[in-house]
Amino acid sequence: VQLQASGGGLVQAGGSLRLSCAFSGGIFSMFRMGWYRQAPGKERELIATITVGGSTNYVDFVKGRFTISRDNAKNTVYLQMNSLKVEDTAVYHCNADIPALGKKYWGQGTQVTVSS
Repeated sequence: VQLQASGGGLVQAGGSLRLSCAFSGGIFSMFRMGWYRQAPGKERELIATITVGGSTNYVDFVKGRFTISRDNAKNTVYLQMNSLKVEDTAVYHCNADIPALGKKYWGQGTQVTVSS
């Protein structure tokens, strides 16, 4: 399985970005997908997940601002980020897993920088 995240960049506080993660090398519809981020000097943290059935889960500090979605026809998961804050600055990674089988894959991240 390969994952390629894209869509990061520099944006002013209050702005929006849409991240994409292209999945290949497996059956996308079988995987739960997630977005994580890692800021400088901090541990990687979970942002949001979306199950095979489309159920979503968010960490509290992004609820109401970020939306995770998936397009099984395009083998892609998205993260729409609105009302961005300086503290959202981080490298954002996508993740694919099948918890019951213990399979987990990571892709290269995409840098998001939010300026004040």
